[in-house]
Amino acid sequence: MAGSATGHDRLLGGLLADGVDERSCQSRYQSAMYRRKAGRKPSPYLVSKLRRQEALQQRCGPGTAAYSEAAEQLRSGKTAGVIGSPNCKYLVSISYRGLGNRMLAAASAFLYAVLTDRVLLVDPSNEMGELFCEPFPGTTWLLPPDFPLTSYTNFSADTAESYGNMLKKKVIGAASTTAEQLPPFAYIHLDHDYADEDKLFFCDEDQRVLRDIRWLVMRTDNYIVPGLFLATGFQEELDMLFPEPNTVFHHLGRYLFHPNNHVWGLVTRYHDAYLAAAHQRVGIQVRVFGNVPESTEVLEQITTCTQKEGLLPEVLAVGTATAPPTPAGKSIAVLVTSLKTWYYDKIKSMYWEHATATGEAVGVHQPSHEEHQQFGAKSHDAKAWAEIYLLSLTDVLVTTGWSTFGYVAQGLGGMTPLIMYKPDDSGSVVPDPPCSRDLSMEPCFHAPPYYDCRVKKGADTGKIVPHVQNCKDMSWGLKLAPRSA
Repeated sequence: MAGSATGHDRLLGGLLADGVDERSCQSRYQSAMYRRKAGRKPSPYLVSKLRRQEALQQRCGPGTAAYSEAAEQLRSGKTAGVIGSPNCKYLVSISYRGLGNRMLAAASAFLYAVLTDRVLLVDPSNEMGELFCEPFPGTTWLLPPDFPLTSYTNFSADTAESYGNMLKKKVIGAASTTAEQLPPFAYIHLDHDYADEDKLFFCDEDQRVLRDIRWLVMRTDNYIVPGLFLATGFQEELDMLFPEPNTVFHHLGRYLFHPNNHVWGLVTRYHDAYLAAAHQRVGIQVRVFGNVPESTEVLEQITTCTQKEGLLPEVLAVGTATAPPTPAGKSIAVLVTSLKTWYYDKIKSMYWEHATATGEAVGVHQPSHEEHQQFGAKSHDAKAWAEIYLLSLTDVLVTTGWSTFGYVAQGLGGMTPLIMYKPDDSGSVVPDPPCSRDLSMEPCFHAPPYYDCRVKKGADTGKIVPHVQNCKDMSWGLKLAPRSA
């Protein structure tokens, strides 16, 4: 069982506002009781900025006169009509792809909303309205069903109102755009298939144009935050918000994503039954890409990584005299998450059929096995969210490279994981080394721009800002690293 609230920082260093009815969202103030290590402290500036964002969401969000007026303006097709930012501006975040992608996209959109004084409204489809508590006190972050742009979930790279397409067709320009030329909204396409013009979103000149468009609708299946750190116009603010740039998702994820009461019940019941009593809790997140779900090479990669790094004890040959039990009866609980049971079965059998070299007892557990990823399926997503959260409660974590599921878990838990490298396309060779410590707990931006806005030419964007570096698991991706890295 988790301890009482006494001695736990239920507001996470001021990250969370007090005063939300705990019965409506038990996880919001109880989560700290389930973490053995306190998370990183947010900066005082981030705390104050979050309180200002909450006030903005309450003043301009759904149900207010300001929202009704802004929605009517959008419905009419007229522009806001003034350069110099109307009082209430909006960012709509489209929800799609797997749960990890949706969470990283929502966190990215939230940071952009904070940086640009916009109200964040999240598309409630694909279970985004049914897995999480409301993050903002006294208002909703969900886009109302009567939103005027009825086809917004179908926006794509070809949408005429995308910022990239409007630039291409000279509907607007970064150099000089008058109030009359501003469109009533712009669609920001930052998906993995975005074009060069779309990528200008990360440039200061283009941000100055977007600043005065009242409604923005954003689609991404990426964690675009490292790209925001490349925009010089945001750098001073980001430095004040995040003196430790490698903690951005750790703070934003804990602020935004509180499991609803149903999911929280899945988390706490499993934790108390299988993880709470263990001296050491090891999380292993397995994601196998391609058509080889049961790979002996991946199994060898998992066991070699965890044993070489000292996370799990080695085992003795059958019939070997066993080591005496550890004096305190030290136990290790291993939490395996995978769509298949095969890896769990093999690891569990290994520690049942063989004694450990150290005498430690190892219990292996897997909450669910859904067999296939199911986008937007309610019970699947609830279990996936519970498993992400359970992984974040472990003491040490091993993740699969490229997997957004693992990225979210490591960020929420404040852990820099051991990351297992993706095998080559043949899948027949175990990577050597099988894993290594990641640069930071931050997610990787899988599809970053390769363009330096300052000199207006292609560039290795992992070498422009010291704390924005290339990812270990995806060499072309970008990741926020500690300033000293």
